[in-house]
Amino acid sequence: MDNQKLLYEISELNTLFREGTDIQGLLNKTVEMVASHTNSDVCSIYLYNNETNELVLSATRGLNPEAVGNVKLKLGQGLTGLALKEMRPVCEVDAANNPNYKYFPGILEEQYDCFLAVPIARGISKIGVLVLQRHKGENFSESDITVLEAAASQLVDIIENARFLMSIREPAGEREKNIDILPEEIKFVHGKIASEGFAYGPSAVFDKKKNLSSMMHRQFDEKYSLDDFHDAINKTSDQLEKLQEKVGQKLSDAASLIFTAHLMILQDKYFIGGIDELIKNGVNPPAAILKIAKNYIDSFATSENAYIREKIQDIEDLAIRLINNLLSESEDVIKVKGRIIIVKELFPSDLLILSSEGAAGIVLVGGTVTSHLSILASSLRIPMVVCNTYELLNLPDEIPVLIDAEIGNLYVDPTDEILERFESQQKARQTLNQQKLLMKPETITRDGTKVHLFANINLLADLKVACELRCEGVGLYRSEFPFMIRRNFPTEMEQYIVYSRLVQMVQGKPITLRTLDIGGDKTLSYYADTTEQNPAMGLRSIRFSLQNKPVFAEQIRAMLRAGANADLRIMFPMVSSIDEFRSAKEIVLECIDELRRKGIQHNSKPMLGIMVELPCIAELMDDFAKEAEFFSIGTNDFVQFMLGVDRTNENISSSYVPHHPSVLRALKKVVQSAIKNNREISVCGNMAHEEKYIPFLLGIGIRNLSMDPRYLPRIQQSISNIDITEAQETAETMLAQSSITGVSQILG
Repeated sequence: MDNQKLLYEISELNTLFREGTDIQGLLNKTVEMVASHTNSDVCSIYLYNNETNELVLSATRGLNPEAVGNVKLKLGQGLTGLALKEMRPVCEVDAANNPNYKYFPGILEEQYDCFLAVPIARGISKIGVLVLQRHKGENFSESDITVLEAAASQLVDIIENARFLMSIREPAGEREKNIDILPEEIKFVHGKIASEGFAYGPSAVFDKKKNLSSMMHRQFDEKYSLDDFHDAINKTSDQLEKLQEKVGQKLSDAASLIFTAHLMILQDKYFIGGIDELIKNGVNPPAAILKIAKNYIDSFATSENAYIREKIQDIEDLAIRLINNLLSESEDVIKVKGRIIIVKELFPSDLLILSSEGAAGIVLVGGTVTSHLSILASSLRIPMVVCNTYELLNLPDEIPVLIDAEIGNLYVDPTDEILERFESQQKARQTLNQQKLLMKPETITRDGTKVHLFANINLLADLKVACELRCEGVGLYRSEFPFMIRRNFPTEMEQYIVYSRLVQMVQGKPITLRTLDIGGDKTLSYYADTTEQNPAMGLRSIRFSLQNKPVFAEQIRAMLRAGANADLRIMFPMVSSIDEFRSAKEIVLECIDELRRKGIQHNSKPMLGIMVELPCIAELMDDFAKEAEFFSIGTNDFVQFMLGVDRTNENISSSYVPHHPSVLRALKKVVQSAIKNNREISVCGNMAHEEKYIPFLLGIGIRNLSMDPRYLPRIQQSISNIDITEAQETAETMLAQSSITGVSQILG
């Protein structure tokens, strides 16, 4: 059996969208394909209904087709229900004699003795079960289990979307929607820098809810036909597929089927069929689209399932696209390319879409500078300014706007003088190509001491720039971005593909993968089980991973597999105790053992280390050095927790001082302990790219720095002018100070 061929063909199921296949057709095609490739007599897909806690037979090849929709199992009931409840494969050579076996008369299942079921899940979210059955004596092997697990992983997106489309049918009651009337525009705003750069272009206020509400309240005077509606469907489908391709080319690691839900809705017989029926009964197509869309939105809004509620955005976006394409581009189309997008609320997936459509810059009204959106915007190279001037949301479209995200200024309808100054600044800025020429293969101080410069990577696009700038490896890969950009947990296979590309691009250099670091200001919209009073100190980072072992183990396995032949380091974030480190290490060892038993190629000896972000680590560094193989100081959180200052709170931002004497002394203690115990240590927080702190860091013994690639040339140049002896003297002088003012005077 060709594992790769099966997975390739499953991925090709998405082409069925273009062929008009409905949801049931996709499921039917899936069971046919899997049964054929696995040489099985039966292949069935059961989908899990969260509200009833039931598995429903939704497609089968080999069993009585009349059983589809009629065979239902409670969670844990039967061998199939057991597989999903315990989130593990269930394999039997004589299924009928297992006490958990559930007999259904008339479905013709009793003739098959050999049974294999694997859960289909998105992290900890239960989606369904994939089942294979064969005649007596045709047992399933360990290899068969591995193949079916990989197939289930690949099927997650398709089946998950099928589940939500098939489970929501009844519309909810009508809801009123209000449009806020906002004040006039203002000419100048000083905001916070979120992503550096310059941008100039016409304005476009991006508010999907407002636009959908406006459409629902307008009269459509022109009459459109059923043929016009179907032309709009085809145009929308082509548009989405092209967008998917653009995103895939630009950011292949984060682009996994971002428009899958949209495309599946376009093939859903209930959604499209409902609109068709209204049009045939005399309803004008734009009004028909809005009516059916509102039915879905209201239904989704009442669901207790966070994933279903998240789909409201997909329906809103799709309805707007359909109507815009129906009315033609000259009416009500929100143009993105080359425009300054002004937005109040922005999800990572929205930012990806705006990037793929060519947005010039973004003004985020509300929000915080240090949020994950800022990091993502930097990776996408989109200038972004954050401000609290809500009047901007009332700015008419097509008004010229200039973003100067080097200093945080925003100019609305700028004067010729401002534009001339902007143009001269643009000419003065060094291009990336010029920076490449300045970068040297090694970073050496004035007195000949070597310092290693690594790159912090959020997306693969960052790594391309880092490699061009000759970085010495990846000091920090923030693995949470493929999680945050999506609206659901990425599967092990999807993560494996991302990490594999990362490893290939590094080409033998050290690569440090940080495990999932969510919580605080980095939230997952599809995981909202708890509302926390203080999320920065709540269920985040390594705590989340240890409490959600299936998600953690999937990520670790993907890292180990991708790093089979790499200089791989795995780093755990926000570790607060030796116990947490040991628990995380134990899971890594379990994953290594599992991959070894299954004969899957992997890295059996990755280096394991921790992020030093909590002050409590400083007091235990000698003990940690006996357990962990390397350390990386995340100065952003280290400073925040050391001083008890929320770095996202503008009211106390002046108290967030990295050069506070206590911070400096704690940093020295951590670094000296690592050096004494012969452990690698680096700095990967913002202090690593702030030039004024480089002499201090080198002076206390740091020789490894990791930063956003764009800072590499500047920091290399700064280091080349530093003498280590002088840096040590500067550091000692700073450490002798007891006040912030005293240190500030030394920094200058």
